Amino acid sequence: MSPEIIIIDNLPPEDVAMLQALYSRDPRSVKVHLEKVKESGPGKFMERFYVGYGHKSIGDCGTTTIFAEGISMLAAKALQDWPLYNGQESSTRYLDFSKVHMQNPLGTKKAARVQEQWMDLYNKAIDRLIIDLKEKNPLKPDEKLEMYDKAIKARAFDISRCFLPAGMTTMVAWHTNLRQAADHLKVMRHHPLQEVRDLAETITTQLQSKYPNSFGHKKYPDEEAYLESMQKDLSYQKPFAIKKLEYKSFLRKKQIARYAKALKKRPAKSELPYQSRSCGDIVFRFPLDFGSYRDLQRQRSMTAPMPLLTTKLGFHPWYLSQFPKDFQSYLKKEIASMVKEIKTLPCDDTTKQCYIAMGFNVSVEMTAPLPAAVYIAELRSGKTVHPTLRPVAQEIGKVLKKLIPGIAMYTDEGPDEFSVKRGAQDIVEKK
Repeated sequence: MSPEIIIIDNLPPEDVAMLQALYSRDPRSVKVHLEKVKESGPGKFMERFYVGYGHKSIGDCGTTTIFAEGISMLAAKALQDWPLYNGQESSTRYLDFSKVHMQNPLGTKKAARVQEQWMDLYNKAIDRLIIDLKEKNPLKPDEKLEMYDKAIKARAFDISRCFLPAGMTTMVAWHTNLRQAADHLKVMRHHPLQEVRDLAETITTQLQSKYPNSFGHKKYPDEEAYLESMQKDLSYQKPFAIKKLEYKSFLRKKQIARYAKALKKRPAKSELPYQSRSCGDIVFRFPLDFGSYRDLQRQRSMTAPMPLLTTKLGFHPWYLSQFPKDFQSYLKKEIASMVKEIKTLPCDDTTKQCYIAMGFNVSVEMTAPLPAAVYIAELRSGKTVHPTLRPVAQEIGKVLKKLIPGIAMYTDEGPDEFSVKRGAQDIVEKK
């Protein structure tokens, strides 16, 4: 008998999950079970069965997609702070956020004024940059005007995003299986930020309504108390003083020798075999602006705990260096004034993040298995990557070459430069 392949992607997630689960207890073809789906009706198939073993594994087999709109950058990061996160978010590098709503948890005029002042700097910066960038990078004869204008704006947004307060709202899509949704939301509902707790409850309520068989979990007091305590301690990593990239290797020499061929003969654009994760980890510590940390955090193959956004580590110098000297002086005075205003806000450091601009530095501690470190170094060193993240990726590549002599590395070591290719990194309707 020849193998038969059957693809099913037109049923509700719980039905698809139960169809898969039945393979473990019923030897008949999925075609037989599909008839039961028709009898039960969409979304009702799982109700017909009592499951007498690990129900969580069934939740792994059904997926859903959640769209969260109008949540702060901080809530977006909490939603994405999960090793199996899949999804997309509005790009501060490509979109104009000048008219987007902000989350103001304090609800006072003084707090709102802080955010408005940041947005005033954001708008002034964009206007100034578009003029300056066109003067420095005039349109070339072989370049299309539409693509050029998009690239100019993208570069202006790349720089000006440093003034966006973390309370700025965004839109996030989260594609997940039912089990991961339940597990992550269970943790999120104990997050220190009230907005994140509210978000978790709202999503959970909607999922319970839509998928009652997968979201009827009991709450246990001891577990809830444990999660509350852990989230209070671990949701944010406190800032630590660091001026440049540092690292500590936990690589295993015997495993490096075993994978020597894979490490040294790998061609460009190829990833290392996943088995090479057994070679060990490397811990990197470095300063980075919060805007670029947001980009890095989505690399799910590594772990980089959410850093607390404060003004203690200063504003990333690259952003200010992109402006003419006279405008730099103006911005420095404004930023210094804003720091004083933020300090007087009557709230804890967790809430205060909503009023701090994303150009301020945070301290990052990233633990990466070897193949993840290689991937991040190569991917994030490309010229279209944000200019504050590129040098970090390039430095990681140098560390890897030092730790593993002869390793094949394909980092982009070229200087940062304006490229019209940024204008092509868009999603447009085909004509």
